[in-house]
Amino acid sequence: MASTPQLVSSGSDADQRYAKFDERKRKRMESNRESAKRSRMKKQQRLEELSSETTQLQNQNSICHDKIESVERNYRAIDAENNVLRAQLAELTERLNSLNSLTQFWADTTGFPVDIPEMPDTLLEPWQLPCPIQPITASDMFQF
Repeated sequence: MASTPQLVSSGSDADQRYAKFDERKRKRMESNRESAKRSRMKKQQRLEELSSETTQLQNQNSICHDKIESVERNYRAIDAENNVLRAQLAELTERLNSLNSLTQFWADTTGFPVDIPEMPDTLLEPWQLPCPIQPITASDMFQF
């Protein structure tokens, strides 16, 4: 009979150990669930942040694209105007040369001396005009 109480007491110890083991297992599972829940929440929050950042970057990209298109339109308009001005310069230069030739012919024919000034190089090469050099900065290009 002495061995029976030991069995009872050892059975009770085993039940307590199993109860403690089950309690630890339950707590660990609960802790894992909470950790997984926090992880999912962090992941969802990060996804929302990235989605917001994507939207913001797309908006900035759209604004930059619009500015680039506007600058390109302005460039094309200025380039077209420059082409017209170059054509006008060529035409006026040719007219002036023709008038100078006629004036020289008239002077040679009549013997009346005429001073025909040479066309200044600055008219033929406008990029060499005596102007103060003003650099064009990138910020100037985007101001409309």
